[in-house]
Amino acid sequence: MAVVSTATAAATHTHQHVSVNRPNPVQVGTIVWLASELMFFAALFAMYFTVRQVMPAEEWAAQSDKLNISFSLLNTIVLVLSSFTCQAGVFAAERFQAARTGSIAQFWRWGMNEWMTMTFVMGAFFIGGQVFEYAELVHEGLSISSSPYGSVFYLTTGFHGLHVVGGLIAFLFLLGRSFAARKFGHHEATTGIVVSYYWHFVDVVWIALFAVIYLLR
Repeated sequence: MAVVSTATAAATHTHQHVSVNRPNPVQVGTIVWLASELMFFAALFAMYFTVRQVMPAEEWAAQSDKLNISFSLLNTIVLVLSSFTCQAGVFAAERFQAARTGSIAQFWRWGMNEWMTMTFVMGAFFIGGQVFEYAELVHEGLSISSSPYGSVFYLTTGFHGLHVVGGLIAFLFLLGRSFAARKFGHHEATTGIVVSYYWHFVDVVWIALFAVIYLLR
């Protein structure tokens, strides 16, 4: 009887050991990849500050004065708010709610699809605003080849804009996968979570870029 009890205890211990939760490899891989992206943007910041240090202060001030800070602030607010809508979509994904359970006006009953669609629209608004700003700056004579300031401005903000476009493509993939799934499950929820990691990263990088380029004088 003692032998049986010992064997049962050992089996129970083995079962408990095997059932230990492991990190989701998709989420871990996404975090590692974002760390490499952070190094890329760190290099862009280093380039920006290096050019600023060697460029005459008067010329730098003359070029930076062409920036429309109030318009860019509005664009920034929209992008930052999109992080909140994206996170609301993550909360819906974690409770496996793909679509809304009420009318479209009852946003508190939205599912992941509605929140992520709203995030996509806000991100598209940001890109549209950035294109409009570029057109205005080129009209005022600030282009990527007009001066060293123009080069670093368009490279830093342009590469970030490309990352935002990449995020918009990821949202389309996420929504397409959600609508195509017969049942919203762990795979769809995980996709929503990793896309949110990327989007939050893009938002944080832009906050730093906005502070350095538009506010730091």
